[in-house]
Amino acid sequence: MSSTDFGVDALLEAQWELTSAMAGAVAHPNDLPDDAPWLPAVVPGTVASVTDRPDRDDLDWWFRTTATAPTDGPTTLTFDGVATRATVWIDGDEAAHIGSMFCPTQIDLPEGAGEVTIVVRVESMTARLKGRRSRGRWRSSLIAQQGLRHERTTLLGRAPVYGDVPTPIGLWRPVTLRPRAALRDIRLHTTVDGEDGILRLRGHLDGPAVVSVSIGDEQVAIEADGGPLAMTVTIPNVTLWWPHTHGDPVLYPWTLTISGSVAKSGRVGFRSVQLDSSAVLQVNGVRVYARGGCWVPPDPVRLWVDAAHMRSELEHVRDAGLNMVRVVGTMAYEQAEFWSLCAELGIMVWQDVMFGTTDPPDDPEFLDLVEGELRALATMVGGNPALAVVSGGSETQQQPTMLGLPPDKYRMPMVENVVPNFIASELGGTPYVTSSPSSTTGELHTHVGDGIAHYFGVGGYLRPLSDVRTARVRFAAECLAFAIPPERRAVERMFGSANVAGHHPDWKAAVPRDRGSSWDFEDVRDHYVREIFGVDPHLARRDDAELYLDYGRAAVCEAVTASYMHWRRAESECSGALVLTLRDLVPGAGWGLVDSAGTPKAPWYSLARMSRPQAVFVVDDGLDGLTMELVDDTADGLAGTLRVTLYGVAGPEVHERAVTVEPRSSTRISLDRMIGSFVDVNHAYRFGAQTYAAVTAELIDGRGRVAAQTTHLVGDRHPRQNDVGLAAHVEQAVDGSWTLTVSTQWAAQYVCIDIDTGSGGYALEDSWFHLAPGARRTVAVTGSEKKPTGHVRALNSIKRAQLTGP
Repeated sequence: MSSTDFGVDALLEAQWELTSAMAGAVAHPNDLPDDAPWLPAVVPGTVASVTDRPDRDDLDWWFRTTATAPTDGPTTLTFDGVATRATVWIDGDEAAHIGSMFCPTQIDLPEGAGEVTIVVRVESMTARLKGRRSRGRWRSSLIAQQGLRHERTTLLGRAPVYGDVPTPIGLWRPVTLRPRAALRDIRLHTTVDGEDGILRLRGHLDGPAVVSVSIGDEQVAIEADGGPLAMTVTIPNVTLWWPHTHGDPVLYPWTLTISGSVAKSGRVGFRSVQLDSSAVLQVNGVRVYARGGCWVPPDPVRLWVDAAHMRSELEHVRDAGLNMVRVVGTMAYEQAEFWSLCAELGIMVWQDVMFGTTDPPDDPEFLDLVEGELRALATMVGGNPALAVVSGGSETQQQPTMLGLPPDKYRMPMVENVVPNFIASELGGTPYVTSSPSSTTGELHTHVGDGIAHYFGVGGYLRPLSDVRTARVRFAAECLAFAIPPERRAVERMFGSANVAGHHPDWKAAVPRDRGSSWDFEDVRDHYVREIFGVDPHLARRDDAELYLDYGRAAVCEAVTASYMHWRRAESECSGALVLTLRDLVPGAGWGLVDSAGTPKAPWYSLARMSRPQAVFVVDDGLDGLTMELVDDTADGLAGTLRVTLYGVAGPEVHERAVTVEPRSSTRISLDRMIGSFVDVNHAYRFGAQTYAAVTAELIDGRGRVAAQTTHLVGDRHPRQNDVGLAAHVEQAVDGSWTLTVSTQWAAQYVCIDIDTGSGGYALEDSWFHLAPGARRTVAVTGSEKKPTGHVRALNSIKRAQLTGP
């Protein structure tokens, strides 16, 4: 996993410059015009970090810098990643060719090199793709330039579905110049053997040395002559790493010492992971429900963020109760800080190899490049307990299946043999699936009830919300893609007004659309507004654009809640579900549950409520009434009280029952059994008028604290009223934090707290929730000591409430 290398980096303060030239016009740095305009470059970063020229892919880009190499020994110049095909010169001499965006390149400099000039030319991808090369057995529907199948580069910026994101060009990963390491090509691997943890270290030693590896309280030292080196350290009674929802993400510090000098240090963890043929995910022998989403780069232009920014992004994921992210095969491998933070925070990672929808070639050059990137991945993630699954790419097998090809016409040695053999050799014990999605029993790779699914029945395929119950999804590596509107204030910042929604070119440019389709994902959202709320979205938009977007936000909340409530219940076959995606790449109504500025959208809160380690859900089972689903992922379990309150015409009725939820388990209790008589709380039999408006359920622990709570509104439709009696009051605690108490006289559907949650503003504990008649809810508001201002509104109320308080 991520670790620290010792030795001064001579390029740490280097000043890089860049310029451009016509494709193929300049063959050597000496041929660059004297009057070429050089711009300051951002490293790590991309050309788009510096210039917004639309013809970036049409040009060759040149980067240069000077540095003074240490004089007390040989040094190594390392490029962690260059996008994409490039040539490196050192002091005018050609030193390396780079053929993959994902492969690091190391160049050894001789002792006493002194000051050196480093020049890199990144070739035009447009020119590269004009060359004639073999065609694939099928055409990718994701991209127009089919020649990209031969290039080891990201599809980000080249697949229109991701919006107006620039193609990455340049030194997108760090460039370092350090003293040459005595032990090179270091690989770590951790396993669990009974009660013990095993750390294995491999590498290549340049010469004789005493090598010592220490981890925790254990240490092993050997005298080695040089050449291949292998060492093993055993940690008795090892403490296992868990995803944060199920336990503590325990890590062990380790240190490598060579001849008395510390050469490398870091942290590793120990856990076992299994993903069986039924797509059941187990960590340390315990079934784990994985929830989270597909990860996108926090900065899609530079493709690099500092450690503090990355920590903030991942802490947001953890704090929402999410425990898995998927790095998708159409994107890019993440930076080292991502991996070390996922391990620290207890977030599992599903890692795709960077293949997406295309037919991967099998020529020797391509194979060498792929093996190089796999070695780089293994070096980065070795010993990292966050790595949970490796997949042979995104829709690698689904694409030819959906085009009607029989299996014998799309056999892919790359994902069926090459990659799994490497994973078994270098990352043994890591589950591997041939593609996402893919069948595990011989069914078509499009079947959602078998193996790994991309489930868009609720979503792009316009199935009713009830489809989630009949689809029998076992593991959804992607699901629930909608064009989700940002919050009102964010829409105003991005577009000036909600009136652009649904038709303006600027708005539509950010709405995802499958290449070549006659519809987009805003049409999908509008369909569910009509189906769920009985509202014509086009008329709503014509009369009130802001209300139209609120209906859209609430419709996605309904879809997320209905899906995850079923997938997580005790009788579900589902072992995990990852939304597409966690964050938007560009401003607008994208797939992300968080907008491009980092502000949560409405369904983010729904997913967070469904994902808490301790949770209670109220499920409408039709004629079988309401069912209380109790879930406890923690190692402690819960013995306490289930309190259910029915809000009817005669006032609230409270029913309580002692409950026990075993550690890392779930259970269900029928409301009819709790009441002890037939009441028809959910009005399924429709005997007379509806009696109850809402039901709340609270899971109270042994110390009397509310461990989890939820509110269920009875009935299909909740027409808008002039006023449901909303009120909102803020109070400040001694530590400067704020709480907001929201109350209502009548049932309030999808209560939205509308304050500034943008950059540097406030963060809300919750929003977009229901309130029962006469109920109140207190929400933490963090991020500023300044008094929050704004309002609270509900979907079924015309009148809203301004925030009041001291």
